[in-house]
Amino acid sequence: MKYNQLGESDLRVSEICLGTMTYGHQNTIAQAHQQLDYAIAQGINFIDTAEMYPVPPRGETQGRTEAYIGEWLKKQQRDKLIIATKIAGPGRPFKWLRGGHIKIDRDNIKQAVDDSLKRLQTDYIDLYQIHWPDRYVPTFGQTEYNPQFERETVSIAEQLEAFADVIKAGKIRYLGLSNETPWGVSEFIRIAQQLGLPKVVSIQNAYNLLNRVFDSALAEVSRYTNIGLLAYSPLGFGFLTGKYIGDQKPENTRIALFPGFGQRYFKPNVNEAVAAYVEIAKKYNLKPAQLALAFVRSRWFVSSTIIGATSLEQLQENIASVNIVLEQDILAEIDTVHTRYPNPAP
Repeated sequence: MKYNQLGESDLRVSEICLGTMTYGHQNTIAQAHQQLDYAIAQGINFIDTAEMYPVPPRGETQGRTEAYIGEWLKKQQRDKLIIATKIAGPGRPFKWLRGGHIKIDRDNIKQAVDDSLKRLQTDYIDLYQIHWPDRYVPTFGQTEYNPQFERETVSIAEQLEAFADVIKAGKIRYLGLSNETPWGVSEFIRIAQQLGLPKVVSIQNAYNLLNRVFDSALAEVSRYTNIGLLAYSPLGFGFLTGKYIGDQKPENTRIALFPGFGQRYFKPNVNEAVAAYVEIAKKYNLKPAQLALAFVRSRWFVSSTIIGATSLEQLQENIASVNIVLEQDILAEIDTVHTRYPNPAP
């Protein structure tokens, strides 16, 4: 397992991060702990979760994922692990979370951090991320910014000042962003420098063969601000495994269980692109999932690739992708498909 420096922090994160959003809904606590044990045994030191998990988000299960991790974490050597979690923002109007008052302001930050620490059964969080920007940004699958949807927002300066307090208190070590835009990242950096406040060290956005939006403006921002990408959905909600080709919906898959949850992938050219990538994998005797994961891991701006699995067998296959290095001829064929079907599921 390779380890990468995360931004300008002193965190060295494994190139594969274990995502946990299924724990507490699709996975029992015993299955979650089995996955955690296996991942750590393979050299993974980086675990990502969120206060709103598991998904689909519901009031009756909110926080259960962190609680499952906490029961496991209390038995581990804490300083050998990097634990990341997230605060939910008003972009996802969860009425059941803090009474629906989920602006990224001082009171919410303090309560969210304290609640996560309690569920995780730890004294500190290594990386604390803003799950969705407090301000309006286009959500999953939307590609157009529309000013008419702008809403009242907590200023970035006020957010950073509040996070500075919890960092000073030793409750979190570093701050990260998620589902952010080039303007948002740039503003967080500019204001932190201007006011002497904590600089964000990472951005967690979707990135996969069907969604390479990060390749352009965000990649440039990443380079000049030294902020690494934590790539989530590297398998495109499972589409890049090839299991949904021909409109198949295998039993107990996310599309079968949660039909409205993957709408960003029900778009023109998704099936065609997936079929083309699956053919490349077959040509080079690779499993489609391994091709997709190896591609994400190969990108210069990716600090860690976040994988998730509902079975131990899936987890084993996904982690094994670290042994695959894509040669230039494979990458060239991938780019040919990307040129034909650019970002069908942004």
